[in-house]
Amino acid sequence: MNMDHVLAHHLLDHKIADLFSLHGIAFALSKHLLTMWIVGIGLLAILSYAVHGKGEFAKILRHAVEVIVLYLRDEVVEPLLGHDAHKYLHYFLSLFFFILGCNYFGLIPLGDILRALHIPFTDVGGTATGNIGVTAGLALCTLGLIVVGSVRALGPVGFIKNFMPVPADLHWSMKIVLMPLMGVIELIGLVVKIFALTVRLFANMIAGHIVILGFFSLIFIIGSASQHLGIFAAGPFALGMVTFVNFLEILVGLLQAFIFTLLTAVFVGSMLHAH
Repeated sequence: MNMDHVLAHHLLDHKIADLFSLHGIAFALSKHLLTMWIVGIGLLAILSYAVHGKGEFAKILRHAVEVIVLYLRDEVVEPLLGHDAHKYLHYFLSLFFFILGCNYFGLIPLGDILRALHIPFTDVGGTATGNIGVTAGLALCTLGLIVVGSVRALGPVGFIKNFMPVPADLHWSMKIVLMPLMGVIELIGLVVKIFALTVRLFANMIAGHIVILGFFSLIFIIGSASQHLGIFAAGPFALGMVTFVNFLEILVGLLQAFIFTLLTAVFVGSMLHAH
């Protein structure tokens, strides 16, 4: 068993097809990009069905979505953003459901299922949030919301004053010295926040899949020395641990979607309101 190939196939992104080229830059359809498209279309379908669907299942789904929306609005967004909460609530809800959808879609071995059914298009699936490029993109969206929202709420001058805070009673000469220094410090702090959002989600999502593949590989590693030992000794232990970690990943996927949304609300709220 080639573990390098298995890890690369299940954890890394792969190009599926070329799309177009713009000014010498090639744009391609990748496995994780396709995953995000599937998740986005799936969320539109599921949430639309929850709102407009008829029947008992649609009613249960609608109540579940309503509970999540009301909790995020009342317990996360409104306490942190105050009167600005209604302006940005749709962003936080979209962020939460998109990350949750990507996290849970990554638990489905779609490529392996298609391969077992002898369907040739098997290079699909995977956890898009286990790609640092995807989590960096989400974090940069948060950065854009912080900047645009702050300028919108405080105005350009208020944003600059909030970004370079100095005591009002200082002499003007001291303000001239301290404001650039405080601006650099605040800029470093903002970069650290965005970096933390990027790495936290990426590391937590990819770590679980590495652990699952690690336990699963025990069957083949021990089986290479003794086939019977690999099947009858390592097999039940490895499959039991894989099942346990998969259930743990369901909880982790929900927690990471919530934590990313919560931290985004904290960072946006701290910039929207003057220190």
